[in-house]
Amino acid sequence: MADPIELLIQGRAHELAPGFAVRRVLPSVKRRTVGPFIFLDHFGPLVVPPGGDGMEVRPHPHIGLATITYLFEGGIFHRDSLGYAQAIRPGDVNWMTAGSGIAHSERTEPEMRQSGFRMHGVQTWVALPQAHEETPPTFEHVAASRLPAWQEGGTSLRLIVGTYAGRTAPTTHFSPIFYVAAEMPAAAKIAVTADHTERGIYIAAGTATIGDRQLGVGDLAVLAAGTAVDLVAGTDGAKLMLLGGAALDGPRHIWWNFVSSSKERIERAKADWKEGRFAKVPGDPEFIPLPER
Repeated sequence: MADPIELLIQGRAHELAPGFAVRRVLPSVKRRTVGPFIFLDHFGPLVVPPGGDGMEVRPHPHIGLATITYLFEGGIFHRDSLGYAQAIRPGDVNWMTAGSGIAHSERTEPEMRQSGFRMHGVQTWVALPQAHEETPPTFEHVAASRLPAWQEGGTSLRLIVGTYAGRTAPTTHFSPIFYVAAEMPAAAKIAVTADHTERGIYIAAGTATIGDRQLGVGDLAVLAAGTAVDLVAGTDGAKLMLLGGAALDGPRHIWWNFVSSSKERIERAKADWKEGRFAKVPGDPEFIPLPER
């Protein structure tokens, strides 16, 4: 029988900020994208003690992509150059379309820093189709109560964006895509449908097996196309993300926080940020300077 796992990618750890470690999974030297997903960072679970800093990501720019933040635990406060100021909580979705250009910050709220908290979540970038790379920027908050949620053999699933298993999320999207959060109790079993051409399974907590292959935290299994795949949680259960969609309509260049099908467009975005031509983030006057390299 053919191996249902086409490729296994293992996330690599780095510090997003002092004391705030993340695993970078995409892009990888093995594979740059799964469907339209071009970036995946997994942070936590971590415990921030009372008075700790938490997340302090100063205003920074994006073009050519949409960002999705999804939390299992904790909270983040988002501000952007469109004037949106929005807290995100576990199960909610913050979807920000950068398009032609946006700046935003992501910080821990003062009340959470004061009391201490746990933080665990995943941030992804979705590359926009070439026809939408310069779409006007927008921001959308979708509460957990508005997202399709269901049970399968004891597993709790929530559709964050796109279409999956006959369900459709209300979240804005620009190309065929699916993104599902799943929390599996010990020994639970689910079938990952073959609805989409490109599919991946990312393990955020616990363990799971596909056939005789065991996956652990930080593993992204890229599945072979065309058939449903059975996934079984280990003895400690699992939290995972199912993701993918249609293949991108051509290669993308990534530099810092910029994604584009055009190298020239990225150079223009670099100059725009360096020269202060991006709109400012109301209520957050700090910014991250353009990297030197």
